[in-house]
Amino acid sequence: MNEEARVSDRDDYRQAAAKLLDRDEVEGVLSSTFYSAPTAERAKPVRAVPKAEKPTHYKVICISMYTDDLKRLDDMVDTLKARGFTKANRSALIRYALSEVDLESVPKGI
Repeated sequence: MNEEARVSDRDDYRQAAAKLLDRDEVEGVLSSTFYSAPTAERAKPVRAVPKAEKPTHYKVICISMYTDDLKRLDDMVDTLKARGFTKANRSALIRYALSEVDLESVPKGI
């Protein structure tokens, strides 16, 4: 593309932008948003809901599990849900399993 065509295209873009964008509106938005000093209202967003205290009866944790074990766990959860246990999930099933563990019967070297 030659220089003359580039200049012509640039002029076309400028004319199109001028028709599309109102100069006063653009300057108003820029000056009130980007170029004005921050106000206390903009510095601190207002929370609609007061911050609730964190629950102390449980903690969110991260554990590693083999993919085969996760598949088995998910299959068990799906089976429970199919039987009508609508609130069944991984953590609920793990909590139940923990309550049923007999430490005397756990094999050495687990």
